[in-house]
Amino acid sequence: MAKLHFKYGAMNSGKSDTLIKTAFNYIERGLNIVTLKPSVDTKGDRFIVARGGAKRAVDILATPDTNLNEAIQAYKKSINPEKLNCILIDEAQFLSRDQINQLFDTAKIDDISVIAYGLRADFRTDLFPGSKRLFELADNIEKLPTMCGCGSQAEFNCRKQGNKYVFEGEQVAIDGEEAVTYDSLCGGCYTKERGPILA
Repeated sequence: MAKLHFKYGAMNSGKSDTLIKTAFNYIERGLNIVTLKPSVDTKGDRFIVARGGAKRAVDILATPDTNLNEAIQAYKKSINPEKLNCILIDEAQFLSRDQINQLFDTAKIDDISVIAYGLRADFRTDLFPGSKRLFELADNIEKLPTMCGCGSQAEFNCRKQGNKYVFEGEQVAIDGEEAVTYDSLCGGCYTKERGPILA
């Protein structure tokens, strides 16, 4: 039986790069894959873009209303493979609860492995809806580590507007748009910038 995997990490942990390498490995072995990302992620347009410069075209650009199971079946029919081996998803935190449910069904009913890459939480430390559901349903959960500037392992995504850290605002703001950037910080450095989390 195929499994639903969730590989998560803070910004700069190499999620997109790992996805692109995984896609290459599947294809090199003659296996069939589908790449997917939510349309809310406008960075790279119809491409998955890694910070190191690698990129890969997206097969399915999912809007909030897209039924992922139906979209995957339609794509499978269009390429007509003997078997679809894996679905690779970038920025999975932006998917809805229902869409994660659809991916679970795709793995368990259609027997297609699903590997979702994404953030755990936003810049306010709140779980994204897609990430929350992945933690609830995924068969395997793996953390991809990255480092804070102080040398400790980073856990948190800290939003910057210009050169200033901000801790209020909409949950979704795409890196590189409207002067928004992000730093990956350890708990200690995040607290130094934000102050006590209960304050």
